[in-house]
Amino acid sequence: MKKKELLITFLISLISLLLAFTAGYFLHGLLHPPELELPILSEARLVLLEHSYTNPPPDPKLEYGMIRGMVHEFNDPYTMFLEPPQHELETDRLEGHFGGIGVTFGRDHQGYIVLYPYADSPAMKAGIQEGDRLVRVDDTDIYQNASTDTTEALLRGPTKQKVKVQIQRPPEYTTFEFSIRREEIPIPSVTWHLADQDHRLGIFEINIIAASTPDEILHAVEDLQTRGASHFVMDLRGNGGGYLKVGIDIAKLFLSEGIIIEQQYKGKDIEKFHASKRGKLAEIPLAIFVDQNTASAAEIVAGSLQNLDRAILIGSPTFGKDSIQLVIDLKDGSSIHVTAAKWWIPGLEFPQADKGLIPEILLSSDEEVSPQATTTAIEYFFGDSD
Repeated sequence: MKKKELLITFLISLISLLLAFTAGYFLHGLLHPPELELPILSEARLVLLEHSYTNPPPDPKLEYGMIRGMVHEFNDPYTMFLEPPQHELETDRLEGHFGGIGVTFGRDHQGYIVLYPYADSPAMKAGIQEGDRLVRVDDTDIYQNASTDTTEALLRGPTKQKVKVQIQRPPEYTTFEFSIRREEIPIPSVTWHLADQDHRLGIFEINIIAASTPDEILHAVEDLQTRGASHFVMDLRGNGGGYLKVGIDIAKLFLSEGIIIEQQYKGKDIEKFHASKRGKLAEIPLAIFVDQNTASAAEIVAGSLQNLDRAILIGSPTFGKDSIQLVIDLKDGSSIHVTAAKWWIPGLEFPQADKGLIPEILLSSDEEVSPQATTTAIEYFFGDSD
């Protein structure tokens, strides 16, 4: 029995020793985390914190600066870092809506942000008036020359939740406070009108390729048709792109078949995207306005329709952006956009000579702006209107 008891005692002691060692190992790891894989960066940071006469910037500004430095060294204009307010606003634009109170911003003569409420918006219904100076949002004071991006992000948030807004109303700058319930505020990506010179031509302008854009295009064309339009121009001038997949979906609206683009991520097989059925707008006569600021997903739309002989381009050569960025959200609401893939249009040299798509009808920089571009489209569709 004594041998058995000794063996049990030995095993218990051994297990206790192992548990103590394991706990100590993990505790040491928590108290003394391993050095960064960037030892010089870590060393430089310590030198600054220990010896700088100037106080370090508040968190997380120093960390953001380090990230920007790393991003800059990739020497890629499309690999970038966005702080939380800028990332939130960009996401709202691409989604086509946000939770807000319905105001635009201006600045008064002293540099303060002033508010201009939309008609029938939550802000107007609550009592906000044009020119009210914004001085506080919830618990955050809004000072002179405050960032409009940061301020706009403060006002936005989940729908049906309230935000406290404090303003000063000129000329006496009396202070008022409002509790305003946020509502969904649409951000239209498409506007449209009939051409002044000829109402047979409907023009729809797309300012960004957002999640809501395909439905907005369908609505625009339907409205223009009810008002007498039979031929159409898609205006992509100044459109810097947006969601790549949405650009493909827009092209599908106007196509019956054909490869739209091919793309390839690093180390991956080539992917092909094609139209396999007749789109809802496959039959409408179409031309596309482009300029040097037409880029990325907007070039996918214009280039694929040009390449498949679905539409002609009118304007100047486009920007020539054939890269794809992944947007990775970081845990504090900031984001990194990293170039991760390339896309191309089969059979079409792109970009061409450091430019993008070459229009069939080239216009000078003076002719690009309306009404000359519109007159060119009318002549293309209907002949000389005179």
